[in-house]
Parts: sequence; structure tokens; C-alpha cells
Amino acid sequence: MPLEQILFVSHPPRKEARLSKGIAPRNLPSRRNFLRTAGGSGLLFSLSPAADRLLAETAPPGVKFSDVAVEAGLGRARNISGDPRNKQFLLEEMGCGVALFDYDNDGWLDIFLVNGTAFESAKNSRKPTGYLFRNNRDGTFTDVTAKAGLTRSGWGQGCCVGDYDNDGFDDLFITYWGRNVLYHNNGDGTFTDVSEKAGVAGVGSRWGAGCCFLDYDRDGNLDLFVSNYVNFDPASVPRPGEAELCRFNGIPVPCGPQGLAGGTNILYRNRGDGTFEDVSEKSGIANPRGLSSTVFTRDNWRPAGSYGMGAVAADFDNDGWPDIYVSCDSAPSLLYHNNHDGTFSEAGVAAGCAFDENGAAMSGMGVGVADYDGDGWLDIVRANFSDQVTTLYHNNGDGTFQDASLQAGLGINTKYLGFGAGFFDFDNDGWKDIFLANGHVYSQLAGRKLHIGYEQPKVLYRNLGNGRFEDVSSSSGPGIVAPHVSRGCAFGDLDNDGCIDIVVNNLDAAPSLLRNDGGTRKNALIIKCVGTRSNRSAIGARVKVLTGKHTQMDEVMSGSSYYSQNDLRLHFGLGASAKADTVEVLWPSGLKESFKDVAANQLLVITETKGIVRREPFKPVR
Repeated sequence: MPLEQILFVSHPPRKEARLSKGIAPRNLPSRRNFLRTAGGSGLLFSLSPAADRLLAETAPPGVKFSDVAVEAGLGRARNISGDPRNKQFLLEEMGCGVALFDYDNDGWLDIFLVNGTAFESAKNSRKPTGYLFRNNRDGTFTDVTAKAGLTRSGWGQGCCVGDYDNDGFDDLFITYWGRNVLYHNNGDGTFTDVSEKAGVAGVGSRWGAGCCFLDYDRDGNLDLFVSNYVNFDPASVPRPGEAELCRFNGIPVPCGPQGLAGGTNILYRNRGDGTFEDVSEKSGIANPRGLSSTVFTRDNWRPAGSYGMGAVAADFDNDGWPDIYVSCDSAPSLLYHNNHDGTFSEAGVAAGCAFDENGAAMSGMGVGVADYDGDGWLDIVRANFSDQVTTLYHNNGDGTFQDASLQAGLGINTKYLGFGAGFFDFDNDGWKDIFLANGHVYSQLAGRKLHIGYEQPKVLYRNLGNGRFEDVSSSSGPGIVAPHVSRGCAFGDLDNDGCIDIVVNNLDAAPSLLRNDGGTRKNALIIKCVGTRSNRSAIGARVKVLTGKHTQMDEVMSGSSYYSQNDLRLHFGLGASAKADTVEVLWPSGLKESFKDVAANQLLVITETKGIVRREPFKPVR
């Protein structure tokens, strides 16, 4: 059958979205204003005793997470982000992301940690850099940062991974407050900074935040999206306590984001020759509907720009074209719908994923995407500020989303400030669970006996398979409950044993490497997709796994979480099943390939048009 005739044959016909017209945001509180009224009141609502009993925690099936960062060799990788005890600026609070990717193609995930700096660093010889750790395949890692050439110093923020030149080695993009960096992977263990040559460095006045590679025009070359947070100039920003918006519960704290103009998001189109064209304006990315004409003053809060933070590209409406979701801080979050003609239409408000269910703009940080209920449509989880409910948007399959946060049981934790966020199947039961990396932004809270702390534990929600989640944090090991000021996190199988581990970049501290102990009690598959007609990283490829009557679906995505990059390999828990009845791959090119009776507990490498080219059994558990 000609390629044109098999294009996206596995997708159902696209339904017309039932979008509400003329929806206006209601009562959009600023982050600071909201917290001045709710900050001392604890939970936004109370649960009945019956609901408390219903949500009572039950232990997961023997899964514990241990923080083995020190034993693994990551203990000296300290994050630098200004003064750890008395931060004066918003920039010092936001922290950095982490990427899990196999930079040397040896079949084992390596770790890259974005790093920041301090304003006084410009005055001395100490120049903090990010960290690249090579996986030694024995549970330990070696710092190869200098050898790899990843020595840029500055206010690093986010990162994402993708093979933009289709040479078989994944490249690394890092956002900064200042000029961004694209590192080309040379294939010999080293990287070259090609930012200026490629045309993606940007201008020094912008605050780069989340990013993701995607092939938005489906030409086989990866394009690049960059969200921008705020326009920030430390010379003009008031110091803590000097303005009304620079206090929290009467405590002087750094100012922002209110009082600062929101940033403008960027889309770069890959020309296919190693360079990119800025198509932000003509694609509609730079001028999202409903935000282009708004302004902000200190006396009248209205969004100016998007205040973009976490970003992810995925096909939310099953039409075969990648859309983009941006989690925004104290402003309506954005859903850029791909129009198939090189342009995007912003539809977040109409689609129901811009606000919470009450029409309020939340302080969105990280974002995760998965099909958590197995209905074949990608859903969204978004981390928010303290005293706000973690948002779970259920995809209705008609172009709209429903805020299912409370119905799903996520309303029981509101005192934590979430940054890193993601779906992953920690117990290999075939249902995507939710993890949140938490930590407040105000260093001035440390040591004070308030209902909100500075260092905070992580939160782990187990998917019950019926649309609801239970909080299993306290029974899931010391790695979950230990408090940190956590920011970006990424998910991947670091020891190739078939269960997912987590790396968390902690502000002003060493990272956490949360090893999954016990997830191997159930079966799993890990699938690495390699594109030929599609982009080599296979970003945008969609995989379905059928086991009995249970269908799972996932998509290869760049970016996600908070400023971070998850493993590009896809993980599917199979529970007690010894095999998957069917594994189906729908490639961005439109080609669909299907494989029957695939044995569990192995890594599959599937190359477009060539089928399964490698099978590797999981590494035995220690």
C-alpha cells in the first residue's frame, strides 16, 4: 500500500472539538495575592471522614525508593543557584532540570544535570558548569563533563534532547537566562557548541525555560520549541520587601513573577542543513490568542506574555500532528493546536486546560503527559504552587479536557509546592502513576514554624486503575519522604532491570537518584524506537501494547516534567503477563508496524521499516 494511503490508519477519525466560545477567565489571582488570602489557611477544602477512609493509604506491592546518589558517584554534583540561605531574586529560586539520555549509544542511560551560578561568580574564578555523568553499567557513574566539552557556565534552567541532524546521536539543548546553548553530539563522547551557527542561541535578554524537540511539520527533521518565563533585569527588580508583591505572610521574599512582563515563546524550524529558522511569528507561537494585547501594571494584574515554564509536545487530539502544551505561572496555561499547515492556534481556555475547574489561573510549574486511564487519549498532570491542588486534566477525546483533580484523589496534598512532575509505572502493573518533586521557592521560610516548609518531601500517587489515585508516599521508601528543595526530575531505567528510576535536581544541593527496588516483581517491556523515514530519535512515535483486554499507549516525547528530559525509551508494565499479545508502532511518517506475542522482560529496539532489530533481556536484579 502506498505510504500516502496508510497515513495514520490507526487513528480514529478526528472529532470536532466541542469548544465553548467566548470563555473569559474569572478572578485570575496572582500567585502572591492568592497566597496572601489563602496562605495561612491550610487546605483549600476539607474532606469528609468517609472520604478520608476511602483515600486511606495502602502499601504498594513491595516497591521502595532509595536515594543512592552518593553511592552512585553523584554526591559532589552540587547545584548552584545564588545564595542558598537568603535569595534576593526570582532567578535564584527557580532551579534547574535534568536529562536522562544515552549520549554514547552504549545502551545505558547517562545523566546530565543543568546547573546555575551566582551573581558573585562573575567576580571570581569559580565558574559552575552542568554535570554529565557516564553510566558505568554497575550502578555507578563517572563525571565526564570536562572531557565531553559541556563547560558552559551561566544561569542554566532547562534541557531537552533530540537528534536534530539525524546522525544517530542525540543532541542536547539547554535554556538559560541569557543565551541558550545547542550542543551537537559528535559521536565520540564529546559535544560542540553550535548555538550561534545553528541560529538558536536567542538574545541575551530572554529567560529560557522549558523546551522540547518536535517535528511539527512532519518533514523528518526535528524542530525546537522554547518557552520563555519573564523579562528579568536584576538592576530594576525591587529587593525583598520593597514592594507589596514582595512579601509572603508578612515575610520579605524575592519579587516576581508579578511585576515582570511575561516572556514570548519561540519556535525554530529545522531547515535540514544544521540550521534553524525562527518561525515564532508566522506560526502563531509568539502571539497566542487572547494574550497578545494584554498588559500588566503593578496596580492592575493582567497577563502580559505567557509566563511559560514546563513545555511538552504531544498529539493530544489523535490527528497525527504534534501539539504543544505549556504550563504557565500565574497565567492561563497554553495549548497550541497544530493546524497541519505550519501554524498553531492557541486553544487552552476553550479546551479546558488553561485554568482549574473554578476558572482560576494556577501557578503551573512542571507538566507530565500520559494516557493514565487507558482510553487511548493523552492526559496531562501539572504541578502547582503551595495551597493549590495538583491539576489532572482528563482528555475527553473531543478536543476538550476535564479537570479531574479532585475526583482522582489529588486534593489531599496542597501544602507542597510542586516542580518536577510526571507519569510513570513504578510497580509495573500496567497503569501510569504520578510523581511530584516538591520544594518551596522562598528560602526565607527555612527554620520558621509555618504550615508550609522550605524543604519538602516528594509525593507518589499510585494509579488504582479506576480513574483514581492513592497517596503511597510514606510507605514507598526513604527516597520519597526525605525533604529537599527539589526542582527538575526525570524518569528512566538507569540499571536496565525493567523498572523506572528517578533523578531529581535539588536546589543548592546534590541530586537525588531514587533507585526503584521491587518494581521487578512484575513483568515489563521497554521499547526503543529508531526512525528512518521519521526523525532518527522517533520523537512523536506512538506505541500501543495490548495484554489481554488491557491496552496501554505512550508516545516518544522530548522535554516534559520541569525543565527536564525523560528517557526516550518507552516503558510498559505488564503485570503478571508473560507476554504482550500485540505491540503496535505508529511512526510520525504515518507507517504502522505491528508485532505479535512479544515476550516480557526485555528491551526491544524497533527500527522503522525494519522491525525488531535487537532484543536484550533485562539485567538481573541485585
